[in-house]
Formats: sequence, C-alpha cells, structure tokens
Amino acid sequence: MHAIVAESADELVWQQVPDVVPDHGEALVKVRAAGVNRADLLQAAGYYPPPPGASELLGMEVSGVVAAVGDDVREWSPGQEVCALLAGGGYAEYVAVPAGQLLPIPGGVDLQDAAGLPEVACTVWSNLVLTAHLREGQLVLIHGGASGVGTHAIQVAWALGARVAVTAGSAAKLELCRELGAEVTIAYHDEDFVARVHEATDGAGADVILDIMGAAYLDRNLDALANDGQLIVIGMQGGVKGELNFGKLIGKRARVIGTALRGRPVTGPSGKSAIVEAVTTSVWPMFANGRVRPVIGARMPIQQAADAHRLLSSGQVTGKIVLTVPE
Repeated sequence: MHAIVAESADELVWQQVPDVVPDHGEALVKVRAAGVNRADLLQAAGYYPPPPGASELLGMEVSGVVAAVGDDVREWSPGQEVCALLAGGGYAEYVAVPAGQLLPIPGGVDLQDAAGLPEVACTVWSNLVLTAHLREGQLVLIHGGASGVGTHAIQVAWALGARVAVTAGSAAKLELCRELGAEVTIAYHDEDFVARVHEATDGAGADVILDIMGAAYLDRNLDALANDGQLIVIGMQGGVKGELNFGKLIGKRARVIGTALRGRPVTGPSGKSAIVEAVTTSVWPMFANGRVRPVIGARMPIQQAADAHRLLSSGQVTGKIVLTVPE
C-alpha cells in the first residue's frame, strides 16, 4: 500500500510501505480521507512520538470503507462506510483500527468530510461534557474558536444550551464563530479576554475554559474563571511551563485539568472506545438534525500533505484540513 512517510517535518513523501493486517478486535479500513491535526505536525518534526504499539505513520483520524475485520469482530462488516479515531497510521491507503474506535458516518455528512470529525468530536465531548459536565446556562470560554476543535466546540456547547465566548485572531474568524453560535467574540490581539468575559457575566467569570495555549494563558485563565470554575487544558501552543497561583486557585475553588486523547487506552471507563460510544450516541444526532455541521477549511490531495501541514501551521485556515486519498 501507499502511505505518507515523514522524512522530515517538511518532507512528507507518498510512497510504498508494508501492508497492514487487522489483528484480533480490529477492522481494516480503506481510507478515503484523513484529518490533519497539530499533533501530526509535532510528530513529523520529531516531538510527539505515537504511543507504544501504535503505527509510526502520521494520522489520527480517517474516513473510509471497512475492507476486512478480525475474526472476533461482530459489530462491523466489509462495505460499511465509517470514520475512525486513531493513535496513528491514518495518512495511508489502509489502516487497522480497534473496532471500538470506529464510528458510523453521521447523517447528512459527506464521507470525505467525516475524516475531520472523530478527533474534534471525541476531544470536545470528553472534555466539555464527560469531564467538565458543561450544562445549560453556563458560560464556556473557548480559546482558538476558529480552529477545528474550536468550531466544533462552539456548536456542541450552543446545542447544549450553554453560552459561548471565544477568542480568535481576525475579524473573519470571529464572524465565523458568531455564525456557529458564539455570543461573545474576542479579538485576542486587541482585547483583554478576561475583561470581556467578566463584562459578559456581570463579573462572575467563565464556568468552563477550554484552552489550547497552556503556559502563556495560565494566570489570565485563572483570572477569567468563575468561582468553582474549571480550566481544561488540551494544548500547549503557548508553552509548556507556567507558574500556578495557588492563591487564585484555592480562592475560587477552581480546578485546572490537563487532558489528552491520543494516549488513552482503548478500553476502560475513560478509554477511547467509551468516548467513541458516547459521541456516537450523543453528538452524531446533532449532525443529523442540523444543529452541528463539519467546518472544513481545506481539502487537499494526500500527496500534498506537506503543504497541508504548512497551511495549518500558518494559522490561515479555519476549521479542519482534510487530505483526500485516491481510490
């Protein structure tokens, strides 16, 4: 089969690699498209190796058609259209996936566009709902509102009846966020997100913050939190090490929670299969009834994976980038 091999961060080559075969409990998916994530950029640069036992190839989510299943897989069969959450291996013609990490294609979603859904849907649901228990009437602040995770999080939070505040870097991105359901839109280059959040909540602050920045925003995020608020950190684009003010933390009875999806086990109460099941049950109907839609900023042939990585790194894209695989 063919797959993208990362010779370096800037040299991603579509070339022949050994075929993959599904193991016990796995399905083989013929890939139609693969979603691009910042973790792929980090892995290509040598900074984010896959979990032990996972494919060394790039790619954490795909869509396609089941080509074969392991002899103990009963819930899926060849010919079914699916999308999948992966620990690696998605930038390829075929990928082997634990059966518990397969999802049906949501109603009304194009098969190729569905490649951009598993990672964001599982990230958002596991953090906003399974971890933070976001509920109707609460205010959630989403940093990077026009990103793949951000555009999905806005829609899910709005569908749950929460109030949504976002930060983004341009007028066009903020307008997109408003179209998706954001009530408070903050241009982070020019505005103080702490002041804007307090203004929108009569001084109370955000009940939940979904943060991709890490160290750079740690102290200001604590300032923006409400009493009993929760700061969920899912990225470190603003640095790895920061100083935590325990006075602010304890004074607000706040929680700071760091989470990651890729390294979770397949099974168990917090495993990927459980998250996938919750997403299929609770989020996929939101697509079918039109409350949530994919936001695809670019579709590119997989042979142009290096260009796709540069586009994502530039910050000039909104939503997800999807790499299409030739049949």
